[in-house]
Amino acid sequence: MEKFIIEGNHPLQGEITPSGNKNAALPLLSACLLTEEPVILHNIPRILDVLSMRSLLESLGAIITDIGSHSWKIDSSNLHPSRLDPKLCQNIRASILLAGPITARFGELHLPPPGGDVIGRRRVDTHILALEKLGAEITYDRSFHFKAKKLHGADILLDEASVTATENAIMASVLAEGETVIRNAASEPHIQELCHFLNHLGANISNIGSNVLNITGVTKLHGGEFTIGSDYLEVVSFIGAAAVTRGNIRIKNAGPSYLNMIRFVLKRLGVVWTVDGEDILVTENQPLEVEPDLGGMIPEISVMPWPAFPTDLMSIAIVIATQSRGSVLFHDWMYPSRMFFTDKLVGMGARIVLCDPHRCIVQGPSELYGEKLESPDIRAGMSLVLAALSAKGTSVIHNVGQIDRGYERIDEKLKQLGAHIRRV
Repeated sequence: MEKFIIEGNHPLQGEITPSGNKNAALPLLSACLLTEEPVILHNIPRILDVLSMRSLLESLGAIITDIGSHSWKIDSSNLHPSRLDPKLCQNIRASILLAGPITARFGELHLPPPGGDVIGRRRVDTHILALEKLGAEITYDRSFHFKAKKLHGADILLDEASVTATENAIMASVLAEGETVIRNAASEPHIQELCHFLNHLGANISNIGSNVLNITGVTKLHGGEFTIGSDYLEVVSFIGAAAVTRGNIRIKNAGPSYLNMIRFVLKRLGVVWTVDGEDILVTENQPLEVEPDLGGMIPEISVMPWPAFPTDLMSIAIVIATQSRGSVLFHDWMYPSRMFFTDKLVGMGARIVLCDPHRCIVQGPSELYGEKLESPDIRAGMSLVLAALSAKGTSVIHNVGQIDRGYERIDEKLKQLGAHIRRV
């Protein structure tokens, strides 16, 4: 098992370019199955989850060719969508994203239960309800069986604004007969990117970026070429790393237009940055002081569906709060195990009270010290990297394969910024 050895307390300096958005790459790769014509995708992040999705597509008969370090040509003209390999599906939760496109194009799919991070129960009911509304028959007997002679347009009200369920509903609807309305749709940047990608291939999707999507079904999609945008979660991870190490960095091609709410929330923790075109500049003179609510009350940072503060950045925000003066309450109602990494921060010297599985109170600033740590999931793992970068002494982070699932060569990128980090 690989691990990171990090000597902390060294300010980050320099320029960095984030990788492509993992959460866009996964549905875009799935959407390539909707067309018989070749598709070229650029700026694909070479991370474990994306490589697992590639293996899944190739197991179905897709021919994927590398045409550059981060560009793939996907040919799905001769698919044989039989039963998927359960081991491949267990590697990645995004295997559920195959349900929409394969059911739409072939009318049938046997799908083993998806895997992914263990951060609490992650229901798939919303996917089932959406596809049933479009005319699919779905049964479950330790695996899912999707079947439909022909999908037809429908007025779909999602029972929660699930990102992957919205993506599945979109992909199924573009080839469905007639008009589809998806209400209470999630609207994250990667969903917007999926819609623009599908329109580029000949789909007809409108109201992109809202929580009500209108889709007119088409008989077929054609091929095309598309570039995946930067991963805003990686961008914010670099912002947090610069802030807690009192560093000075420029993040190139950062997509700042997507970060307005995140910028608002992190400002409450005393983290600020400036925008220069598509770049973000984080300087060493960070306030790092919690802004109290009116009357000096302890503020609450809570996750909500986009465009509010995303759950995937909760762990990063908690680490930043350990270095900010003041107290703040964090609340993640989405996942019951999201907060369970905080005991590792407490072991490093952080002052955190875990109120219940969904809430914790952080009082800062705390001097952190190097410790032996274990990465429990992608986001908590990256947060522990930030904590180790700001700590005095040396930290060892085990199970970094979890981090590699979501971040491409993160140790090399941080080393490029002057971090004292090595992989062994």
